[in-house]
Order: sequence, then structure tokens, then C-alpha cells
Amino acid sequence: MSKFPSLKNHLLIAMPSLHDMNFSRSVTLLCEHNEDGAMGIVINHPLDFSTTELLEHMEIPCEANRNINPVFAGGPVQVDRGFVIHRAEQLWKSSIKLDNNISVTTSSDILHAIGRHEIDDEAFVALGYAGWEAGQLEQEILENAWLTVPVDASIIFETDIDKRWERSAALLGVDINNLSSFSGHS
Repeated sequence: MSKFPSLKNHLLIAMPSLHDMNFSRSVTLLCEHNEDGAMGIVINHPLDFSTTELLEHMEIPCEANRNINPVFAGGPVQVDRGFVIHRAEQLWKSSIKLDNNISVTTSSDILHAIGRHEIDDEAFVALGYAGWEAGQLEQEILENAWLTVPVDASIIFETDIDKRWERSAALLGVDINNLSSFSGHS
């Protein structure tokens, strides 16, 4: 029996031909990928409100209105569920370590730390996630909907939001803006 070729800890980079509003020009961090399907969080589609506004809405104390980081649309599944992608140096309740640099949690303790400005630029909040059934992601990759590259924490934590799509593709040596928005097979 061969081992499943998992893309966990990879970035999915939407091809220019992918026009679905949830994934157009998206970069998705794959948090899980196995024989049963895949789960990821879009890391470059900001919503129209900040982390501070979300914390205030959740009645979580927030010191001095400094955290203007946007909340992200993590994907179209369970959009009322929050995920926090954070650096792996400190683990929070329910943190899942993806690699030595990146973890994901759904625990509210990290939101309190964000409210206290203990981790401003080392974490971001996303609502919802992207999910694929068994074989669905593999088929979409075969249909040229996605490029994949091993995750690079600098894309998540150090790259401007509006540059993440291009910079992720550049990890492959690709200028994604030069790729056709049409796909086909000969």
C-alpha cells in the first residue's frame, strides 16, 4: 500500500482561470489533506472589519484600538466559525501545529491575548474554511485550478495581504500575472 501524497502544510494558489468569488486570486493554507478530503483557510481575502471590531462584538476586552488587522474570509464553509493562524512558538488551547512555524487554533484564549496586544502581527483571524471531499481537490489540481507550493511562513506573517497571491506563486518561480486566465487540454 502506498502512502497518501498529502498536501498538508502547502499553499494552494488559485490559477487566474479560477473565477469562483470565494477563491479568485486566493492563497489557501492547507491545514489537513488525507484520503477523506482536505481543509484549508484562505489567507488573503480580508473582510470589511478589523480584528478589534470582531473582539468588541464578542465582548472580549481590547486595549487601545491598535489592532487594525482585518478578519479574513477563510472559506465558504461554516462562516460563523473562527480560526486563528498563529506562529508556533506559543501554543494555545486546541492549537494544532502545522509545522515548526505555523499553528492553527479555534480557542478563544488566543483572542484574549490579541485583545491585550501580546501577538498583534503574529496571528490573524479567519471566519470559515475551505473544504474538499475525498478526491475533489486532486481533481481540481488536475484541471489546473490550483498551483501548490510548500508553506512558507513569511507569506503568512510578513507579506502584505495584497501581495500574497503573487509572492506565493513566485516561490515556484512563476509570475502568475503572466499566466493565461483560460485553461484547456490538448
